[in-house]
This record gives sequence, structure tokens and C-alpha cells, in this order.
Amino acid sequence: MCLLERSSERSIIAAPVTDVAVAVVIVAHNSVSELRRSLPAVCAELRPDDELIIVDNGSSDGMAEELDRLAPAARVLVMGRNAGFAAGANAGAAEAHADLLVFLNPDVIVQAGWGEAIRRQWGGSAAAWMGLVLLEDGEHINTSGGVLHFTGFGWAGQVGEPVSAAPTTAREAAFLSGACLAVPRDLWHRLGGFPEHFFMYCEDVDLSLRLRLIGGRLLVLPEARADHAYEFAKGELKWRLLERNRWATVLRTYPSPLLALVLPALLATEAAVWAVALRGGWGRAKARATIDVVRALPSLLQERRTIQATVRVPASAFASSLTAALDSPYFGRAGRHPAVRLACRVYWRCVVSLLARFDA
Repeated sequence: MCLLERSSERSIIAAPVTDVAVAVVIVAHNSVSELRRSLPAVCAELRPDDELIIVDNGSSDGMAEELDRLAPAARVLVMGRNAGFAAGANAGAAEAHADLLVFLNPDVIVQAGWGEAIRRQWGGSAAAWMGLVLLEDGEHINTSGGVLHFTGFGWAGQVGEPVSAAPTTAREAAFLSGACLAVPRDLWHRLGGFPEHFFMYCEDVDLSLRLRLIGGRLLVLPEARADHAYEFAKGELKWRLLERNRWATVLRTYPSPLLALVLPALLATEAAVWAVALRGGWGRAKARATIDVVRALPSLLQERRTIQATVRVPASAFASSLTAALDSPYFGRAGRHPAVRLACRVYWRCVVSLLARFDA
């Protein structure tokens, strides 16, 4: 049975334990077929005092009726419209009472032992953590933790590599994937959750960087495994949101010394992105993303002031999680070009050196 008794409050600095109550939040939009496959495995990993909260983000596929059969103890929150993943996750978290929030995509099927493994970090050194997410075949990696370039481009670490290449012990990542993300509820609310105006994409990067700003560690737990029916669909809306939210994340979260030093690279990258967009047929999406950022700039700068007031680490420490390498398979030959690799490496080395002097 999956639900629903209020858990007792526990300190996030206590010794690691596995008896913390968990609230699993799943944001779903027309996801009946996915939930038919994923919910039995989730429910098998939950305990009587856990919660299962499913956010119905404007579905029209009869999901509410199907959930009565699939997970009768689940709490279903009906949004009435597709408010986006970020807003749906925030709404689901607001309904939770358990001390540990865990966000799962509806097409993520957790493996046996996932529940105990995801609880095990409670009271440990991490501010937030994620499981090792595999592709649907269970034999290849979807993400072993996000990789983040200093210009704000992020991608799934080790995507497509065999599961034998996955880490065997917990390790830090630049950002955590929202497909299987665990964060203490009190800390989540203190940070304000996901930025709802992102709608979807990059909200997990933004939250991860805000956690880093306050000194939080982000861990990937290889024993908490889950399979994900992942596909990098390249529709116009996705390109628009990815570009818009990449800029929003950088503007909101990068400490001022870092932002000043990478700004020339960000502007230079714009020319390259425009060329790729026009050649790839998504120039209109890039134009709309640019307009979105310009229109939102006053509010983004206000959000930036609020976020930067929380900073507890030097800019050099924050920057240590970023990379100069564009070795994601999604960048293709352009990212592996020797001139590009050299330029990024030299530029980033200069930035890191200047940040160290600034922080000294």
C-alpha cells in the first residue's frame, strides 16, 4: 500500500538512516501507458507511512480513472491544465508531509531495492541526490549525473554507455536529473522549489546550482537504479525552452565574478548557436527564446538578487563543478573539433585562475 501518514520531523544532519518517510511525486500529462508500467514497481518500494502523490497536469486520457486501479492509495492532484513540469512538481511537493521528497518521471521504472537505497543517504553529507538512471533496456546509461559546461549547456552524463561503465560508489555531479531526484522537504521549501516560469527543462539544473550556492553536495547513488524510457525529441518547443531556460539559469545562479568572466564566451556562443539553429531548422525557436529572455530580463535580475543573497561559497568553489569540455554526443563533431576544445580549455583555465585570485 502506498500512502500516507504524516512522518515525524527528523534532522537532516543526523546519522544516515533508512527509516525516513518518503513522498514520491510524479507529474503526469496523458501518461496512462507509462504509469501502467511504472506504478507497480514504485508501489512495491514504498512503505505504509510513505506517500505517493500524482499530479494530473491537464490529462485527457482517462488517467484519473485508471489510477483508481493502479494505485488506489495514491493522492491525485488535478491541476486542470498543463501547468508544466516545474509547477506540477511544486504543487505536488506542497501536498507532501514526508520529510524526503522524491520526484520521478512517469516513465521511470524503479528497480528492486531502489526505495531502501534512496533513503540511505538521508542524514548524510548530501543536500540532494539522485539514483542511477538507465535507459529502458536496463543495459545502457541514461544519466549518471548531469554534466554542465561553463556556458550553461548541460547534458546527461555517460548517456548511451554500457551499465558496466557506471560508477560503483556514490559520486558528485554538476547537477541532478529531475527524472529521479531526492531532496529533503524542508530544504526544498527553503529554496522555493523549481522556477515555475521555466515550464519544463533546466529546472533541475537551476535547483542544483542553487543548492551548490549554499554549499550543498549533489550525489548520484549507483545502487538506487531505475530504467527510463528516454528519448531526446527535438521539437521546436523543446529547443525554445532549452535555450530560454539555459540563459535564465545562468543569469539567476552564476555568482557575479563568474558571470562577468564568462559573459564574453556566452555572447560568442550565441553566434554559434544561431548558426546551428538556422542550419538545423529551429531558427524560429531560437528567436523566440531570445525574445523570451529579453522580456523576462527585469524579473530574472530580481530573482538573481534574491538567489545571490543566499550564497555561502566562493565563486571558485561554485565554478569547480563546471567543465570546459563539450564532449556530449549531442554536440557531435563541432564539440570535438580541436580548435573548439583548445579555445574552451584555455578560456576556462583563465577564468578559474582569475576566480581563485578574486576569492583569495
